Amino acid sequence: MFLLEFCAAGLAAQNFAVAPSLRQHVEALASEEMEGRLAGTAGERAAARYLYDALREAGVLMLTDSLGQDFRISGDQGEIASQNIVGIVQGADPQLREEYIVVGARYDHVGMHTLTIDGEPVRQLYPGADANASGVAVLIELARMVSQYQGLFRRSVLFVGFGAGEQGMAGSWYFVNRAFEQLGAVKAMVDLDCLGRSGHDNPFQCFTQLGAIDRDYLFDQTLEQPVVTKPVLVQQPPVSSDCLSFYERNIPIFLFTTGPAREHRTIKDTPRLVDYPAMESACQYLYHFLLVLCDVDDVATVNADPARRAARAEKIYAVGECDVRPQFFHSNEKHFLQSWVYKYLRYPERAIQQKIQGQVLVGFVIEKDGSVTNVTVEHSLDEQLDDEAVRVISVSPKWIPGQIKGEKVRTRMVIPVEFRLKR
Repeated sequence: MFLLEFCAAGLAAQNFAVAPSLRQHVEALASEEMEGRLAGTAGERAAARYLYDALREAGVLMLTDSLGQDFRISGDQGEIASQNIVGIVQGADPQLREEYIVVGARYDHVGMHTLTIDGEPVRQLYPGADANASGVAVLIELARMVSQYQGLFRRSVLFVGFGAGEQGMAGSWYFVNRAFEQLGAVKAMVDLDCLGRSGHDNPFQCFTQLGAIDRDYLFDQTLEQPVVTKPVLVQQPPVSSDCLSFYERNIPIFLFTTGPAREHRTIKDTPRLVDYPAMESACQYLYHFLLVLCDVDDVATVNADPARRAARAEKIYAVGECDVRPQFFHSNEKHFLQSWVYKYLRYPERAIQQKIQGQVLVGFVIEKDGSVTNVTVEHSLDEQLDDEAVRVISVSPKWIPGQIKGEKVRTRMVIPVEFRLKR
């Protein structure tokens, strides 16, 4: 016989402790064996193989082999052969899986230089730990996260390592203009470049060309998720990066970076200076941002109907934006789950018989008067379980509304409702 057990353990959502893996990737890519990853060299090809193997191990369906999507460019030393590495995590929505979010990072760097000291040649390695081994490391771990929770992503996500980025962003130009035939189905591009630093001089930041309504909507939606950091929005791209090829084709871009550090493009850009806990926080934020990009009906509403644009323009604040969070009887969301939701939730008999259990993510708006409205299922588990979670939250007593600068505001919240069976 099965007994009923509800728990609030899912409130913290997925916990991705990826700092050790990020360090491993950065140290491998910035190692002497990679020889600075100069485009067209054995070091760049070794980095491409490393990225290919890491993505495949992460569960990504590879669209290229380990030799990559090859192309050739003319350089100062003659013709250069490079390659892009491309894989996909297919979307779960039958209608949206043919639309794509591209997540990209350049994996090459500037190689090695030879100096003459006391008449002897001395080779100097430019490790590029922050530029851009850090972005590639985040790309790999994001791919692992998305693959692990593939069923949550409605659109497909393409993970691309661009070669020859230091050669005029040749890899991204080739991908956009020659290699990817379904470019019209790309709804956004997320660029990861120099994500290895932190602090006042190098904050986690984002550049996008989207207008304020669309931009704020996407970032507000992300703040409703369990993120521990958020990017500073900047008006100009802090670094010249591979997103520009997509920008030129009027595809929405999001360049995430901590900006170029003092050691940028020097021999001192080593793994020792990289802030791996900060990279982990950025990685978690980016995972939830991708969830939003893969879920929204429109990334940009420029061509959407007026009603949809008006709905997006109406300001509903994320919980994280409030000076004073909404409260349920002077307590938090966990108290709401324990004292209200799990007290009145009924496990449907059919779900018990079929042993269906798991998590339903439910979003709702807490109005200025404290009432709960707009209750929707953000992530479905089972129709009956979804309906039961919505039913209980919809009849919630009034909350104490959130406040910003002393004014009550409409606030949107997302909570996980756990259905668990226990013998």
